[in-house]
Amino acid sequence: MPSTRLSTFFITRSPAFLYCLGLLLALGHALLAVSAVREKSMTSDELGHLTGGYTFDQLQDFRMHPENGVLPQRWHALPAVLAGACFPPLNQPAWREANVWQAGHEFLFRQGNNHEWLLFAARSLNALFGSATVLLVFCWSRRLFGWPGAFVAGLFCALDPTMLAHSALATSDMAMTFFLLASAGAYWRHLQTGRGRDWALSATVFGLACVAKYSAVLLLPIMAVMALVRALQPAPLAMAGRVMAGRGARLGAIGLSTLGHGAVAVLVIWAFFGFRYTAFNPQLPGGDFGFSWEYVLSFGGPLAAMIECCRHWHLLPEGFLYGLSFVLKLSEARGAFLDGDYSIHGWMSFFPKAFLYKTPEPLLLALAAVAGLTLQRIRADGQRWWSERLSLISPLAALFAVYWIFSLTSHLNIGHRHIVPTYPVLYIATGLLGAACGRAARAQAGGRAAAVAFILTLLSAQAFISWKIYPHYLAYFNRIAGGPENGYRHLVDSSLDWGQDLPSLADWLRNNNHGAAIKPVYLSYFGTSEPDYYGIQATRLPFINGLQIRHQWYQPGPGLYCISATMLQHVYSPVRGPWTLAQEKEYQELRALDPVFRGFFAQPAGRAEPVQTAPRQQWERGWVRYDLLRLARLCHYLRARRPDAMIGYSLLIYRLDAAEVNAVLDRSYSVWLKTIEEAGTR
Repeated sequence: MPSTRLSTFFITRSPAFLYCLGLLLALGHALLAVSAVREKSMTSDELGHLTGGYTFDQLQDFRMHPENGVLPQRWHALPAVLAGACFPPLNQPAWREANVWQAGHEFLFRQGNNHEWLLFAARSLNALFGSATVLLVFCWSRRLFGWPGAFVAGLFCALDPTMLAHSALATSDMAMTFFLLASAGAYWRHLQTGRGRDWALSATVFGLACVAKYSAVLLLPIMAVMALVRALQPAPLAMAGRVMAGRGARLGAIGLSTLGHGAVAVLVIWAFFGFRYTAFNPQLPGGDFGFSWEYVLSFGGPLAAMIECCRHWHLLPEGFLYGLSFVLKLSEARGAFLDGDYSIHGWMSFFPKAFLYKTPEPLLLALAAVAGLTLQRIRADGQRWWSERLSLISPLAALFAVYWIFSLTSHLNIGHRHIVPTYPVLYIATGLLGAACGRAARAQAGGRAAAVAFILTLLSAQAFISWKIYPHYLAYFNRIAGGPENGYRHLVDSSLDWGQDLPSLADWLRNNNHGAAIKPVYLSYFGTSEPDYYGIQATRLPFINGLQIRHQWYQPGPGLYCISATMLQHVYSPVRGPWTLAQEKEYQELRALDPVFRGFFAQPAGRAEPVQTAPRQQWERGWVRYDLLRLARLCHYLRARRPDAMIGYSLLIYRLDAAEVNAVLDRSYSVWLKTIEEAGTR
């Protein structure tokens, strides 16, 4: 029987052999993730990470992009430094203004650097964080549930599309996922053993977490919860050669130990910022941050006052304090999209829905089974069950609960990736299914076979899902959300469309838009990669990428409209949300000036007359506003119409004829509404 063979396998193999299999599983996860992004273009945040990391490593300057964690950015940029990549001249406004997007575009696409190789190398290095997370899940589940549990948890983790998506992207999300889990585990181990080496490990990992991403601040309440649980445990606490039996003594010792963690973290932070307060290398051309200190501290309150105090007394590096302030200011309000709705303050339901839409069904079923088994054990064993497992599950429960409480109250609802650090807890929990096999075998003869069949079915389904969505892991949505082809109706940005599919779009256009039937191509792209690099010849509709490139005049016509899902939903546009009568009135007024815009921008000789009636800047602002409104009007129609093709599920392609373009952009409000209504009935 399969169950008997599996049991024999775990019993007869040595622990070293089984740990090697776990390591191979972790490395296989990294290889699978990296292979999936070989043909993916740069995602929005990767440009900032590579550019910022290069300036940190090579130039020892921290003005650019300090808000996303110095450790992963330095790590990602190592190949660029070792390869001798050429950085743009520092006498440009982008350097003086700390504009990482413009400087990064110049660095990666205009200086002769092989950006594809630099990106692939950075992604490969980041995949090591993913491997380390899989291995940590494997080992933690092994300690809780034995070898069967370790492999069940490890496989669920290694084959999850979310893990595979973010493991091989040069961002800080996977680094933070690893360090949050590792820090919680190391701190709890230190509280249990009191050994000096465990304290040193815990303090070091905590310090590294602080430079991995600013969400490491959540480790403070997580550690507080664990400290309280440990102080309430009856077992004496041995620390620094002394044994503390009373709760007060234990709390005092834990408090001193935690202060020591803080001291080590401060040392690590200073080390990663070169033991220099100022973020600006005094030997390089000067400048300032992208936003003023007054702006990033305008969120106010005690936390802003504390940062200002640290800034005044130089208690922490300027780059670290600025990055933290920037993150806190940004989290006040940010454009967000969920299920067709828009908000700048988010929803409490955002992350629960993102979890429901992006978690594979086999993992959801496994977690439901784990919940059922847990309730069964609680009913059977009662208080004894809790007391036996408290010391084992406390760090996981504290991490999961604190992180989710913060997420539910967060205004920063821009991506499912922000709850990825909680997934390892769930993977570890699935190890209980492996442990249940042994209990089932003891309870009844056929119990183990049924349990093993159930687990193998779930893992096979997880593997099938991973295979089916490959290589579009970032775009995965389960059938609850209608599958990846309907993902754009629920979530966008880093949950689906992060600018990763330009190479696939270029391939599709070469195969489907050639010969006598070639059609004009219009592109509205969300991301920081460069369409020209992939040979995409398209008229550029408005982009969202922070590059501030001057937008040329164009006249929309029939052709292929290639729209990023994030642009289609207009999440970050100033005209997002429902189309209003005020917007329609403004659009029609600007549309009446279309011939003037055409003469002003397309015919240099014809610019004199418009400039006589209004300043040049006013005409340019009017054109930009008209262009945004025109795209918004178009996208309202396209959202009601099924796309003709999808590229990686993130880029939607629409074949529009002259009648459609005319009805959507040039006709009256009533005709436009009727066209949208008819599109919805097709």
